[in-house]
Amino acid sequence: MATLDIKVPDIGDFADVAVIELMVKVGDTIKVDQSLLTVESDKASMEIPSSNAGVVTALLVKLGDKVKEGSPIVTLEVSGAVASEAVTAPAAPSVAENIVSNQPVASTNIANTAINSIASSYTGTVDMDCDVLVLGGGPGGYSAAFRAADLGLRVIVVERYATLGGVCLNVGCIPSKALLHVAAVMDEVSHMADLGVDFGAPVVNIDKLRGHKEKVIGKLTGGLAAMAKMRKVTTVRGYGNFVGANHLEVEETSGASQEKTGGKKIIGFKKAIIAAGSQAVRLPFMPEDPRV
Repeated sequence: MATLDIKVPDIGDFADVAVIELMVKVGDTIKVDQSLLTVESDKASMEIPSSNAGVVTALLVKLGDKVKEGSPIVTLEVSGAVASEAVTAPAAPSVAENIVSNQPVASTNIANTAINSIASSYTGTVDMDCDVLVLGGGPGGYSAAFRAADLGLRVIVVERYATLGGVCLNVGCIPSKALLHVAAVMDEVSHMADLGVDFGAPVVNIDKLRGHKEKVIGKLTGGLAAMAKMRKVTTVRGYGNFVGANHLEVEETSGASQEKTGGKKIIGFKKAIIAAGSQAVRLPFMPEDPRV
């Protein structure tokens, strides 16, 4: 028997992320890609999988500890038999299949007829296929995709933006919070004069401020991309349109404004998760009012 320390893999430009959940304990027998713990940054939470199969002999971190790429997290007792079992007999897919098989099935003839009609509506060629297709790469979409991949399923995420994270990470919450933090610091400093320390009037450099915001966005989205790569989650960029019960047509996009390139792909899937988010609309019965 040999021992092996499992370390935090490349998780992007993250350092000192907090351990918020331990998913194994000493004595557990784990398999390749089984989740060991969950870490959390300012916004995203990520599960760290094991790169090897074996028996846990020691936990090298505890709740609240800060870890980064290369930090040892558990010690495994490994052997050829255990490693072989992890490769040749993965249990995760069967768990996922059991979850799917336990879902309620439509019992009426009307529902079955409608499903069969939709399923037969596409008979063309397929460019890619997967077990689970996730439409939308925001916080809900990428979390679902990562979990499905952890269960051993082949996953494809369709996202119109160039990076994962959706509106929240790319143009919404995170950019706003980055700028609000700067404003809060400026306000706090302005009150230091009452304590006898005067920093003078602030000078705002818009280009540097914008660069700070983009750096924060890049750090978080880069971490998500690394986690997707580590889990072998495929990302396809574009707008998705269902053309059958088990087929999605993707109109490919490029650039910062999600311009359509004219290219199209057909993705076949067994199950789909719709995590497309929402969009603000004007209610038709409301009067025109610039305040609304």
